[in-house]
Amino acid sequence: MYYLSSLARFVILYAVLYSAFGVISPFLPAYLGDRGLTPQQIALVIGLGTAVRLASGPLVGRLADRQRCFGAILLVSFIQSVLLAPLAPIADAITLSASLSAVGNRFEYGWVRGSGSAAFIVGSIAAGQAAASFGLTVSIWLNALLLALAALAAVRVPNISVEAVSFGSERARGFLLLLRMRAFRRLLLVSALVLGSHALHDTFAVIRWRDAGISTATAGLLWSESVIAEVVVFLLVGPPLLRRLGPANAAMVAASAGVVRWSVLGATTQIVPLTLVEPLHGLTFALLHLASMRLIGTMIPHHLAATAQALYGTAAVGITTALLTIVSGSLYASLAGEAFWMMAIPCAAAIPLARTMTS
Repeated sequence: MYYLSSLARFVILYAVLYSAFGVISPFLPAYLGDRGLTPQQIALVIGLGTAVRLASGPLVGRLADRQRCFGAILLVSFIQSVLLAPLAPIADAITLSASLSAVGNRFEYGWVRGSGSAAFIVGSIAAGQAAASFGLTVSIWLNALLLALAALAAVRVPNISVEAVSFGSERARGFLLLLRMRAFRRLLLVSALVLGSHALHDTFAVIRWRDAGISTATAGLLWSESVIAEVVVFLLVGPPLLRRLGPANAAMVAASAGVVRWSVLGATTQIVPLTLVEPLHGLTFALLHLASMRLIGTMIPHHLAATAQALYGTAAVGITTALLTIVSGSLYASLAGEAFWMMAIPCAAAIPLARTMTS
């Protein structure tokens, strides 16, 4: 009963949390654009929010191991990012810990993470349909409501059990211990390059598609198509593929898929090609994430789980994502859709590096 109850609680948490992400992520850049922000300003607002996670995410993660006005929009984005940054890394840490627990029956981490991705799809489609009728502002209100429900759901999940220790110098030693691990540093680098390459897509894909005459509802469906592939990989394809290939080869596949995906998005806005390459998100994100979780779950000491998740999810990936998001504003302003070709470069660089993830 504990196994079923624990799994159900995690599924509920991820479903609410990622549906909150789903109703806002595809549409926030377009919402900002409708309020008069330039591409550079949109990139700065979103990029600064990512940059804030570089500090707030790891610090709160370490604590968990222990127990049309541009200025106004920028300030709100900053405050929101401070509060949102730790949510996904800490949720991943406690879920991964519970999935590997020797007490009771184990469950696949991908089952829970896949439920979150499925909820993202539902949220994205619902927000796209609602935005078509009521405007993009509705996505802001849906996001707030779902985050409130996620706070209630978080109370019910089992925590990571760790001994009480002092926060200060022990926190710094925890960071240093992780960063001294060569395999962990290589994991962070490969993940930063591949996951960071999503920055332009996450910021300007919907804007590019709308400028090409694709409706907001259709843009939401295209975005959701990529997350459907993510769900399939998390729930069905990913675990057996990861066992067959191993984390390093799986990361190479993910990086190669990124080269293909961004090259096609840079070349066309036709619906058919977009429909064919958006499912590669299942490889560029989900497969790489599963490989990273497999390595973190096996190489990281239990008492540093949340810290490692925060370094992986915010510090390493966040540094690249923040930089590429800010740069993407100027890239998109000058190159438009051809800027997507630039995102293929970090993926190409990650292919040979992926070989070293486990050594």
